[in-house]
Amino acid sequence: MSDEDQDIPFDQTPPGAAERLVRLSPKVRRIIADNPGPMTFTGTCTYVVGEGEVAVIDPGPNSPAHLAALLESLGTERVRHILVTHTHRDHAAGAAALKAATGADILGCAPYPAATGEDGAGTDAAHDRTYRPDTILREGDVVAGPAYTLETLATPGHTANHLVFALAAERALFSGDHVMAWSTSVVIPPDGRMGDYMASLEKLAGRADTHYWPGHGGGVATPQRMVRALIHHRRLREAAILAELGKGPAHIPTLVSALYRGLDPRLVGAAGLSVLAHLQDLSERGLVHSDGAAGRDAVYTRG
Repeated sequence: MSDEDQDIPFDQTPPGAAERLVRLSPKVRRIIADNPGPMTFTGTCTYVVGEGEVAVIDPGPNSPAHLAALLESLGTERVRHILVTHTHRDHAAGAAALKAATGADILGCAPYPAATGEDGAGTDAAHDRTYRPDTILREGDVVAGPAYTLETLATPGHTANHLVFALAAERALFSGDHVMAWSTSVVIPPDGRMGDYMASLEKLAGRADTHYWPGHGGGVATPQRMVRALIHHRRLREAAILAELGKGPAHIPTLVSALYRGLDPRLVGAAGLSVLAHLQDLSERGLVHSDGAAGRDAVYTRG
């Protein structure tokens, strides 16, 4: 965690045991996949919305144990809709098996890499390339069941195809990996774009949601404070990069060493990609220059 991270109101309390369906609110339940790790915290959160006939948001990894635990917990309840926030494998890969088991339609983000129009070199491993939605949702689309109505918001940045879903009845937002309580979101080019991520944060800052249910970790109880803190954090990171480059040309490993003090060694690669996302955004805005394309191996200068 860097010095700037101290300004973010993180809550890294483990949200509960894996593979147990627990009630969070009158309309929302959660079951956490048993896939803990440095990028997933205690595991991927799968949400059940409604009662009797339900929507499942982010069915999680392709895990027979997670699918079995979810179906056993639901008993005779019918899965009517399967929603997917983005195509990272820990969120989307379980959709096909859940559809096969229940007959429910898959609705959600566009497949990868169709959402980017690029080949996604370097990010393919994170995405479920087999994901095939029955319906691609876009900004403003509504998914409704007998006991729930969910509105789609496009929030590109973490991935180009990232969506979040608003449950107006509880003033809640299923925020995927865009906003989480336990950590900042990783933005990995070329699929992730810092400019898009910041614009999506600004979009959420203008809303009146009172609670977020994220893709990993516990709920965000003060979402507007968190969103403002994340925007501030990224602006501080941007300023720190410009300050380091003001000392002279640098490449990404040098910047990571200077900017991320006490970083978990397992996260050094992700930090470098996040710095790259900032550098590409700064390059597009004419604030930094590189010796060639603004890529991982470039040397960057300010000005």
